[in-house]
Amino acid sequence: MLGGKMATKIKTVFFCQSCGYESSKWMGQCPGCREWNTFVEETVKPASKASGKQSSALSTGEYNKPVSLSEIEMRDEERADTHIGEFNRVLGGGLVRGSLILVGGDPGIGKSTLLLQVAGNLSGDKRDVLYISGEESLRQIKLRANRLGKFSESLKFLCETNLSNVEEAIVRTKPEVIIIDSIQTMANESVSSAPGSVSQVRESTAVLMRIAKSMNITVFIVGHVTKEGQVAGPRVLEHMVDTVLYFEGDRHASYRILRAVKNRFGSTNEIGVFEMQEKGLAEVTNPSEFMLDGRPENASGSVVTCSVEGTRPILIEVQALVTHTNFGFPRRQANGTDYNRVNLLMAVLEKRIGLQLGDFDAYVNLAGGMKVAEPSLDLGICLAIISSFKNKPISDDVIAFGEVGLSGEVRSVSMGESRVMEAQKLGFKTCIVPKALEDKLKKSSKGIEIIGVASVSDAMKLI
Repeated sequence: MLGGKMATKIKTVFFCQSCGYESSKWMGQCPGCREWNTFVEETVKPASKASGKQSSALSTGEYNKPVSLSEIEMRDEERADTHIGEFNRVLGGGLVRGSLILVGGDPGIGKSTLLLQVAGNLSGDKRDVLYISGEESLRQIKLRANRLGKFSESLKFLCETNLSNVEEAIVRTKPEVIIIDSIQTMANESVSSAPGSVSQVRESTAVLMRIAKSMNITVFIVGHVTKEGQVAGPRVLEHMVDTVLYFEGDRHASYRILRAVKNRFGSTNEIGVFEMQEKGLAEVTNPSEFMLDGRPENASGSVVTCSVEGTRPILIEVQALVTHTNFGFPRRQANGTDYNRVNLLMAVLEKRIGLQLGDFDAYVNLAGGMKVAEPSLDLGICLAIISSFKNKPISDDVIAFGEVGLSGEVRSVSMGESRVMEAQKLGFKTCIVPKALEDKLKKSSKGIEIIGVASVSDAMKLI
């Protein structure tokens, strides 16, 4: 004790970067999410003791009363058109007032470019938009904006990292849409840890959520991602927001895929496809044609299959390369699909149709950079492996889809009519489908040959 006053003790706690679990000591494995080596040390200010006795909600009479379903009033959510069809599709029809949207993606993928285009379109509808950047200067933003086109005067920009100043600017300008780029650069003065830490990200998001709900403002939050592809910061961050969007793709390629992994106002199955051009991101309204562009002719190991993302069927080229191994242990590699699923299908081919793949390396790739885990690709992957192994090309006008079981049977998949219609639209003549769908698809589809197969061996006989 010095001078009659006790020195303030600095408290140190440990937070899990994955789920936000708090502990007074470091632990190797998090008890909350069971992840290893995710705890980081942070210093926090001790909570000040409130003076006087706090009154309860019951004594003051200020509390929310439980209501029944019949007492709840229903109304349609007010949505704003972003004038980007693919973006509206992923959001579920447009921007919902008062929603909090988290946008994640790799560095340089185009998150800021997409949101700047959205901000420009909204401001063109006489909507007040505030773009807050903690990473770029105003001159850097203007350079990018000049490349994208003209913008309305209702779009305002602010370079600030202090959350108190950001909140003050929002209260004064009262915009309809706010874009925070990025949440890892925001600093809340009430939290003593450094910007980007678990505490700062969590508390800053809580402040922005309160602003969005209390002022009925749509708030976009840009989040950095970890090397595993997850949004950096505590896992609770994704639970706090209304919508979580991931921007995927190779930064060195032209395509981009926008995917919703959480959406309280729409489906989480829809995707949006974009192409990076000189003047920003352009919509790809026909992803199937885009994915099949440049497909080789009369090449073995190439088969077209069909996946469904939400309500949209997308044709994808499956490529396989089977070659003799130079090592004692054959190598397996899968790009765009599940590696373990490919190993399982190769085991089915060995066991059920006698394809000796033990001395062969196998590489499977989904052309176009798509990442698909839908089981309807199974039949296409099996046919591509068989085609490459036997070095016999499959006709360019043939498409195949269906789930393959461990007994080698080909099982039915959903939305068969939509898949066949998409194939017919792009000029395919023959469609290999599960036997259970053959009669149904023959009745609903005209102008395309439908061939049903009950097993992988039946499909192999066709090629």
